[in-house]
Formats: sequence, C-alpha cells, structure tokens
Amino acid sequence: MTLSALPTTLAELRASGWEPRTVKEEIRANLLARLRSGEPAFPGIVGFDDTVLPELETALLAGHDLVLLGERGQGKTRLMRTLAGLLDEWSPVVQGCEINDDPTDPVCVRCQRLLAEVGDELPVVWRHRDTRYAEKLATPDTSVGDLVGDVDPVKVAEGRTLGDPETVHYGLVPRTNRGVFGLNELPDLAERIQVALFNVLEERDIQVRGYSLRLPLDLLLVATANPEDYTNRGRIITPLKDRFGAEIRTHYQLDVADEVELIAQESAVVASVPEHLVEVVARFTRGLRESASVDQRSGVSARFSIAATEAVSASALRRSARTGDDAVVARVCDVPGVVPTLLGKVEFEMGEEGREREVLDHLLRVAVAETFRSRLAGLDLTGFTALFEDGSVVETGELVPAAELLGQLGTVPGLSKVLDRLGHGDDASVGETAAAVEFVLEGLHLTRRIDKDTVAGRTVYGA
Repeated sequence: MTLSALPTTLAELRASGWEPRTVKEEIRANLLARLRSGEPAFPGIVGFDDTVLPELETALLAGHDLVLLGERGQGKTRLMRTLAGLLDEWSPVVQGCEINDDPTDPVCVRCQRLLAEVGDELPVVWRHRDTRYAEKLATPDTSVGDLVGDVDPVKVAEGRTLGDPETVHYGLVPRTNRGVFGLNELPDLAERIQVALFNVLEERDIQVRGYSLRLPLDLLLVATANPEDYTNRGRIITPLKDRFGAEIRTHYQLDVADEVELIAQESAVVASVPEHLVEVVARFTRGLRESASVDQRSGVSARFSIAATEAVSASALRRSARTGDDAVVARVCDVPGVVPTLLGKVEFEMGEEGREREVLDHLLRVAVAETFRSRLAGLDLTGFTALFEDGSVVETGELVPAAELLGQLGTVPGLSKVLDRLGHGDDASVGETAAAVEFVLEGLHLTRRIDKDTVAGRTVYGA
C-alpha cells in the first residue's frame, strides 16, 4: 500500500483493520518472519552468524532490552542500528504529537484532549521505520533533561503554570516512543543520570522534576559499552545492569574470510585493491590483535583495517597521478608506506615505547608471508626464481608504473597459474598482473628464495 492510500483519521484507521501492537511485538513478529524465510535479519553484519546473532535473536524474541558489550570497532553501533529494520515499515501516530502517540490509545495530555474534542476525526500521520530510531552518544555532560525531559521556560513564559504537564519539554527517550533508542558508551554516562533510566527500563514510564506525570513508554532500549576492565571512565551501575534483560558480548571476526568480507564491505576505496592484498591487511590486523606488544585490553578496531585498505588504494591513485600510469591497481609496495599513518590506531604495551614501527613492520611481513602461503601453496614458481639465476634484478616501488615493472620480466612461465589462484584469470589487466607479480616476488623473498634490497625508495629484487 502506498503512503497516500493509508488512513488519515482515527475512523479510517479503525475501518482498515489495523491492530495496534508494541514495538517489541513488532520486532518479534518481523524477526520470526525473516528467520522462517531465510532472509538476513541483520543485513551487513559479518562474522557473528554462529556467535552473537543467535544470542541477539533470542533476546529480541524474549522482548528484552539489552547491552552490547565489546571492545572498540567490533560493530556494536552498526548492529544496534540494524534493529530498526525489524520494525513495521509504516506506523500510525497522532499528527503533531511530540512523543508519537498511538492514535487508538494516546498517553500524552495534549493528544488525550484532542481525542476528546474531535473523536474519530483525530488526524493520523504515518512514520517510516527509518525515523523510529534515535541514538545518543553518552558523554559526561549529558543531562537528565537531554534524555528524559525538563521544564520548558518558554511554555511557562506563555502563561502555563509550573504544574501543567504541557510545560514539559520531552527528552530524546520519550521522543523515541514507539521506536528503538540506542545509547552509545553507556558507562560514560554519569551515575546520577543512569538512575534516571530506572523507570524507563522497569516501569516503562518517565518522571520529570517531581511532576505528577506518568507517561508510559513503548520502546526498545539498546546500549553499548566497552568491557569495564578497559573503560576506566565509568561503569554501568549495578541496579541499571539488572534492569537490562540481556548482555551480549561481541567480538572481532574469527575467520580471515570474514575479516576480508568486512573490509571489502566497509572500505571506500579510490582504486582497485586486489583481494589478496585485502587479505594481507586482514591478516596484518589479526596479527596485531594477537601480538604481545599491543595492549589487547583496548583492542584493534576494524576501523584499522578499513583505513589501511583505503590508504593503500589512495597510494595506487597517487602513483597513477605522479607517473601517468593508467593501471590504478594497488600493489604490495603500497602497504608499507601507509603503516606510519596507522600508528595512532594502535595502543602498545608500555615496554614497547620506541619500537612501535618495528613491531608493525614485522607483523606486516608475517601477514604477507601467510597470505602468500595461503594463496599460492603448492604452485610451481621456478619460472620466477629462474629470472634471477643469471644475476638479473627487478626494480619496483610506489612510483614504478605497472607497465615498467612487467617490462623487466618479459614472459614468465607459471604466471597464468598465479593469476588463476589470485582470482584474475586470462582477462587480468596490466595493473592486476603487476600486482600479482609483485606479490609473488615479495612472497619469494619472505620465504628466502630470492634476495631483496631497498634503495632510494625503490625495491630491488635479486640484488
């Protein structure tokens, strides 16, 4: 049904057969429909299928408010925002209502008075599910007024008395009534402000500055937090934790394939980045997460690998602009150059001061070697090693065009099989071929089959 065909008055709404249901009933019904049909319930979420999502689905089916607990960059906010997609596409509200009242059962004073005045002619408008989600980043200066509400001095100045419920300016939580409210970084919220959420979670109502005002709310409240052993800025107070129905732990991607998929999905690249190079970045990130030199309590965000991939693609674009190279494809030589720009995204252990770049360079070499073995294991690469048996060298680097690199090699036996393994095939472009060749040369060096030296910003294989 189109928006223009939807009911516009309470009488039309009742005649249409529309049945009111709570937000949690909407989510339960729509989630069950997706689970039965096999349609993804949480599109865009990667790597959580067998761990986080079953727990989340159970919590939503149970009608629980919940906390997503995990280190930075694990997709908590992304996951929280997908919940709005489980709401009905359109939902009726009383026209002009600040808290999106259900036309069949309004709860605010203004809408109750309007219903008494106009009856079945109560005007109805429809909200799309995209507008039924609100989010607040919890900061130490967040006030009760921001979340719940406060007295509006303008309304008092207009002549209303302080005891009039209509002098209240509603905060974000009541304005998200009949929707999903996300609260990011809950422990950063001052403890006295957390107390203000008690009634929202348990009694499902709000109280403002001692008003005799009971405003039953219908919403799903979702919060995110970092583990308390890392977040020293604050904590979730125990009574509030008790009021959440579920606490769900998130994690970084467990498989390299999931990490690669996530990077490909989230990164906004400005040049082609071959999949084997994305895998290098993914393994590099995973190496940092497992390194004893890195503070694992803070974690290594997925934003690290996304930013690295975007920077690698930008390096390829820079080469194209500087050299006139038409093959705008990233190569292995583009990765080391972006490592210094990523240092701020990693927190090292105290004893590693001064060794940060050395640690990153070592883990990058390990990532390239692991990807080389994973992608090209068992392949006959003697055609490449034979290039250097007579003392020949191959020069490459950030500013060496693809055609210049390939021109130094000529015909290489086994190159077609390498391209097949890397997913290019016979239709590989000059840039993709150069990226594959350089990847092989670096892999052969890391497995100690050919020598390598770096001279004036250029890499020389076979030196």
